[in-house]
Amino acid sequence: MFQLDPRLQADSEAIGDLPLSQVRLVNNADFPWVLLIPRQNNLREIHQLSPSDQRQFIAESSHLSKAMAAAFNADKMNVAALGNMVAQLHLHVIVRWAGDICWPGPIWGQHQAAPMSADQQAERQQIIAHIIHDWR
Repeated sequence: MFQLDPRLQADSEAIGDLPLSQVRLVNNADFPWVLLIPRQNNLREIHQLSPSDQRQFIAESSHLSKAMAAAFNADKMNVAALGNMVAQLHLHVIVRWAGDICWPGPIWGQHQAAPMSADQQAERQQIIAHIIHDWR
């Protein structure tokens, strides 16, 4: 059974699943931000996935990135697997805009994140759920 790190669970909400990965929405009002987490245990690095799962993971991240860029009119997509704080393999897919609160720097450690409003959360949930549904 797939086990999600409690820190990822606390900071995000499950929106749905792609063939390999769970997609979770991060509660951050400043940036549309999802986590892509392969539903396999004991993974820390992308190279630990099988070659076919590596291709699937990249395809899923590309699908999310492209669709989120269009849906949120992104100037740039930040896609990263850091794992310095939470070792479980997860990929951040984050919409950035020129002039956002952290632009052009990284979003980590720059300011205190504000939680989404209920309306903002519902809108982002709907958009991300639609993107997941459109997977082919």
